[in-house]
Amino acid sequence: MVTLEVDNRSHEEIDYAILKQVEIFINRTLEVEGFGSDIPKEISFSLVTPEEIHQLNRDYRQVDRETDVLSFPMLEFPEDRDMLIYDMGIPVMLGDIIISLAQAKKQAEEYGNTLEREICYLTVHSVLHLLGYDHMIEEDKKEMRAREKKIMGDRD
Repeated sequence: MVTLEVDNRSHEEIDYAILKQVEIFINRTLEVEGFGSDIPKEISFSLVTPEEIHQLNRDYRQVDRETDVLSFPMLEFPEDRDMLIYDMGIPVMLGDIIISLAQAKKQAEEYGNTLEREICYLTVHSVLHLLGYDHMIEEDKKEMRAREKKIMGDRD
């Protein structure tokens, strides 16, 4: 199980049921990816304003625009994706997930999703980034999208 540190800086209310689903999908992602259930893990999860995510995107990625989600991994995994083993009982800080709640709402409407599903999808996408996946080249993008679909339970 993962310890989820939630920080809502979006200035909007968020339904507790959505946050519970976020936690479920984080744990599902970690399970599907084989990240040991016996290892204590921690993720920071923040909901922010469009202005804040724009500033973070500009400052950390040098992309001067708003985005939907940012991921800040804390670990580097070997190329063969072997997982690191920690036996000290100290939680492994996987990283930070930052979602623009306003952008998630827009995308949910645009894609015909519920807000819950959109936030859960963005969370799964972000957890995969925390585990070392990326989508900068087409082959990696296809692999990452297939994993997202599997975790979300989407049909092809």
